[in-house]
Amino acid sequence: MAGKADAAGFTSYYLQQSTKEFAEDLDKIRSADDFKGDALPMLINSLQQGTSMFSAADQRRIANARKDDAAAAAAAAAGMGDNSEGEAESTT
Repeated sequence: MAGKADAAGFTSYYLQQSTKEFAEDLDKIRSADDFKGDALPMLINSLQQGTSMFSAADQRRIANARKDDAAAAAAAAAGMGDNSEGEAESTT
């Protein structure tokens, strides 16, 4: 199960990064006269195929790094909220 969760997390991350990187190109494709609504699933599937370039171990490593980054960011945000409240009380 963890493998599937890692693969799903990696695929989500890969698609986010791909759409950021290729934003202009994707906009051109979507605005083309011959781009029809039924082409969207094919475009998404094409982008997803890029994940096959990465081994399962690499996908797991990247997915876990993202989880660690998210946990660190949440902890930092929680800690900053506590610090700013304490600083505000000490300065008043």
